[in-house]
Amino acid sequence: MPFSTFGLSPSIVIQLINNNYEHPYPIQKEAIPAILEGKDVLGIAKTGSGKTASYVLPILTNLQGQTRTKNRHVNVLVLVPTRELAGQVKDVFQQFGSTLPDRVKTIAVFGGVSINTQMQAMQNVNVLVATPGRLLELVESNAVHLSSISALVLDEADKMLNLGFKSEMDKIFNLLPKKRQNLLFSATLSEDVNTINQVLLDNPAVIKIASEENNIDLINQSAYYIDEDKKGPLLRYLIKHNNMQQVLVFTSSTYKADNVADKLRKNGIDASAIHSKKSQSARTDALRNFKNGSIRVLVATDLLARGIDIEFLPVVINYELPRSPKDYIHRIGRTGRADTPGDAITIVTPEDEHHFKIIQKKMKKWVDRVACDNLDLKHY
Repeated sequence: MPFSTFGLSPSIVIQLINNNYEHPYPIQKEAIPAILEGKDVLGIAKTGSGKTASYVLPILTNLQGQTRTKNRHVNVLVLVPTRELAGQVKDVFQQFGSTLPDRVKTIAVFGGVSINTQMQAMQNVNVLVATPGRLLELVESNAVHLSSISALVLDEADKMLNLGFKSEMDKIFNLLPKKRQNLLFSATLSEDVNTINQVLLDNPAVIKIASEENNIDLINQSAYYIDEDKKGPLLRYLIKHNNMQQVLVFTSSTYKADNVADKLRKNGIDASAIHSKKSQSARTDALRNFKNGSIRVLVATDLLARGIDIEFLPVVINYELPRSPKDYIHRIGRTGRADTPGDAITIVTPEDEHHFKIIQKKMKKWVDRVACDNLDLKHY
């Protein structure tokens, strides 16, 4: 079923074709028609399953002919848990909204940057992507009004609740008009998420997409066993020898992320690190450059990587092992998306071997071991 059969705006279909998006992901097949029909939607799908486009494309289509709003009123509100996700969602709206007949203005607002600039940008906004705390600050400053919202999206609702945003979310819900479309997306259907579902959603279309654990077979996993002092040369060898072009590398600390990225750059591999100690602008730039191919390698910690939503990520490398088997599955689940096989490589030192055995046991899958004895790493 191609995108052209859904009833999306023709300019969006052309953009999809030009960007080589030929076939919708499973969540898009079900969510797009439901949203176009004005139904509420409950979507349970992991990060990177294509969920962002599953609501962006039909919302943009539905907004055609309805883009005029009163001053400082918005049509669509998208609530997200992190700054990184806010920026990414805004970029998708802007990418597919750029050629529409009726212009759709999208902005993202979040903490960590000046509120004054965001207040000034609130003129004639159609789609507002926001973190809960900053949105309430803008509401209290009368910079934005929520009484004209026609559609509400909660993206990564489970994470918003886990980060303690429940009270802010409740305040926001009370400011919205009763008649609106509600779209709730979450990686898991926790008790708290289900409570929101029962309170907010009216007879929703329920869409559940297989979890990462069920998709492990799509991922080509391999493990390289090597001494600690050879990890850096091995990483650079793997990237250069295999001509890898888009690689997400995981470390366990911010210090190590910076160190690995620095050594990659010194050896002629374009790389950036992304972690909590980086400024917001530095994180945004690194993510944008990674997505558009300006840099080959993004080195990330687990915490920051949770907000990275990139489709068709071909390679994930565990430079350091995560603490838990669950985090390992979450990491490698970044590749092998939507029936597209990907590669997950883990570098294992002698100190890591016992922990990696536990991870494999919990995963119920043994990872192929690659011999490193014959690798010539002298020049890496």
